[in-house]
Amino acid sequence: MDSELTLMAVHAHPDDEVLGTGGSFARYSAEGIRTVLVTCTNGEQGDGPGGVKPGRPGHDERQVSRRRLAELRESAAHLGIGHIELLGYRDSGMAGWEANHAPGAFAGVPVAEAARRLAALMERYRPQVVVTYDERGGYGHPDHIQAHRITMAAAELSGVPDKLYYTAVPRGRIKEMAARAAEAGWDFGEEELPEDFGTPDELITTSLDVSAYAERKRRALRAHASQSDSIFLLQLPEELQLRVFGEEHFVRVRCRIDAPAREDDLFAGLR
Repeated sequence: MDSELTLMAVHAHPDDEVLGTGGSFARYSAEGIRTVLVTCTNGEQGDGPGGVKPGRPGHDERQVSRRRLAELRESAAHLGIGHIELLGYRDSGMAGWEANHAPGAFAGVPVAEAARRLAALMERYRPQVVVTYDERGGYGHPDHIQAHRITMAAAELSGVPDKLYYTAVPRGRIKEMAARAAEAGWDFGEEELPEDFGTPDELITTSLDVSAYAERKRRALRAHASQSDSIFLLQLPEELQLRVFGEEHFVRVRCRIDAPAREDDLFAGLR
């Protein structure tokens, strides 16, 4: 049995690996821990050249997919991710898009089918720590929700991970960052986050200091240049960027080892 300390994160699209887990990947890679990224879709519903949106003239799904996977490889290099595993499903697009029901769209794939493929990867790499989204997919994206479902099912099938986490953004931190951004003159326009966006602070179990890797995280985000909606944080004032990129938070939902209730290390209790 492979006992090498291993972190596996299961994400929906190319670029999802950066904001919630990019610092963790960089930190643990630097510490000599094996890092595995599973990306479920090829990102076909992302922006095309010039920011053209899906369904508009000039949007070529195959071209978008090729570019986004190339960006993913560049991002992974910045973050020190050792292994990229692509499940290769079709991007389902945002909730309510026609792409939700397209043949092969990830959101419509039987959970058991995709979970078996992911379980095989868990059995191959035997990660002690697995990270994915919560049952809402963070913000309701169909592919994020599906990634949650197949990860939970794969963990049950394989029995591999000792610890399983959801990525999280504490609501208190969201309000703090919004206030600081307003003080700095940052205008979000008419964009307002829903009241239930983020995770209640009291549910956070694990907070990681990844400030030493903030610049690597920013470079990884820049690698996804085709997706302007994903890289807007790079326009924030420098001080706010460092704060946003310098810490990552998680909710531990499964643990079969002795570990503290509050952690500053995903591998607490494992080393």
